[in-house]
Amino acid sequence: MTWITDRWYVAAWDTEVDRAPMARTLCGEPVMLFRKLDRTVVAMRDACPHRLLPLSMGFKEGDSVRCRYHGLLVGPDGGATEMPVKSERVPKGLCATLYPVVERHRFVWIWIGDPAKADPALVPDFWPCSAPGWVADGGYIHIACDYRLAIDNLMDLSHETWVHQGSIGQHEIAEAPLETLVQGERVLVRRWMPGIEPPPFWRDALRADGLVDRWQICQFLPPSSVLIDVGVAPADAGDTIDSHESGVRGFVIDAMTPETEKATHYFWGMARNFDVDDVGFTARFKAQQAQVFMEDVEVLEAQQRSIDANPDMKLRGYSIDQGGVRARQTISRLIAAQATGNA
Repeated sequence: MTWITDRWYVAAWDTEVDRAPMARTLCGEPVMLFRKLDRTVVAMRDACPHRLLPLSMGFKEGDSVRCRYHGLLVGPDGGATEMPVKSERVPKGLCATLYPVVERHRFVWIWIGDPAKADPALVPDFWPCSAPGWVADGGYIHIACDYRLAIDNLMDLSHETWVHQGSIGQHEIAEAPLETLVQGERVLVRRWMPGIEPPPFWRDALRADGLVDRWQICQFLPPSSVLIDVGVAPADAGDTIDSHESGVRGFVIDAMTPETEKATHYFWGMARNFDVDDVGFTARFKAQQAQVFMEDVEVLEAQQRSIDANPDMKLRGYSIDQGGVRARQTISRLIAAQATGNA
């Protein structure tokens, strides 16, 4: 197993989960998600406790789900409430497994691991997605690759120069010095680009011409998320890598939930503190961002195929790779700690 357990993972965007059951395999576990009439989310193992047909194939009856195979009725608490032969008493303990679930920061989070340890306070802090004065939106992509390859990609933005030449790439990115920091479980990669010409997107966001200071701060948050603090400020505003509030700022939101060891649910988005009331801009930018991320998907899936085709070769790490290397080391350390009971 390549992922950490006893952690909160993103199961879905808040807009994805509705009354109808939806199926999604999360960290190797088949899960059914749906909303009750009070709009709270239920996360249940997607297997009827009778003959194991996926419950997501069943029929909703109020807040319950009736199995499509023999008609066992399962309540939102996971307990069976009616047998296929209605006159028969429901056996004690006939139930489907429930998962702890929390809805926060525009996402539905699911606890993978021991439910007794599920503390909502441990949900990763995606504060820009819910803070006043900010707006956030995004989408979902299924990627046929190890989730750690996506983390590598996001913690090394020098790839933008080449993978995204026609969109967000800029040669100054590859030329700017990098600073990699490890702070407990967090890994940060910081890049400061002073006095440069802004790329078109940031020039338009700033609504001004002239040189800017540009920053990129990638932050890995266990178990599998990357938040990227990005933006520009006028070069004469006096901003720094540690304090940059004079210009326009955004956070690229990235949550990678493993489906299997070679497939990933990628929840992507952008939170920003400019043009927050412009619904049209939000929709247009979401479409543009999706195109950018599809360029990454093409590369990541090809990389996974190449890894599989070359089992005698290993990934190499150089200076630009240190963020991803440190994130992988953190993941490995936390998995090892759990295995020895020291998590």
